[in-house]
Amino acid sequence: MTNTTRLLLLAATLSLAACGFHLRGSDLKGLQFSFKSLYLKKPGETPFVADLRRALTASKVTLTDTADQAELVLEIVSEQSSKQILSLSGSGRVKEYQLFYRVSLRAFDSKRNDWLSADEISLSRILAYDDEQVLAKEQEEALLYKDMRVDAVSQAMRRLSRAKPQL
Repeated sequence: MTNTTRLLLLAATLSLAACGFHLRGSDLKGLQFSFKSLYLKKPGETPFVADLRRALTASKVTLTDTADQAELVLEIVSEQSSKQILSLSGSGRVKEYQLFYRVSLRAFDSKRNDWLSADEISLSRILAYDDEQVLAKEQEEALLYKDMRVDAVSQAMRRLSRAKPQL
């Protein structure tokens, strides 16, 4: 790389940082909710539930121990991840997988009025695969699932911020 190219790259990076650029939806701190307390009804303690709990706590939502104490109940109906072969090489070896991550959730109040009707967050990523790099590809797969989980938490938080009682 020449010095001119490096200088231009540095100038572009600094100008983006100076203007306050950030990805849309990446900042969950400014979210406002129509409720103050929430009960998390979940099938089990999963990484998604733990991340969602952290995000809710960071947004100053009080998490209660029982549904009776909460203004809103968020039910995690299901959470599943799966992998499907996307393409094969001429010799029949896997070249690409498609990874799927789905979370189904709904929110309702103590009178069973829906705030969020049963809804699904569905994400997918493509994983290029190579038999000679099995360990690296397993780590990449784990990172892609983690990225999808973080994205699902963000989407759930944004949906909760827009939630209102449906009559």
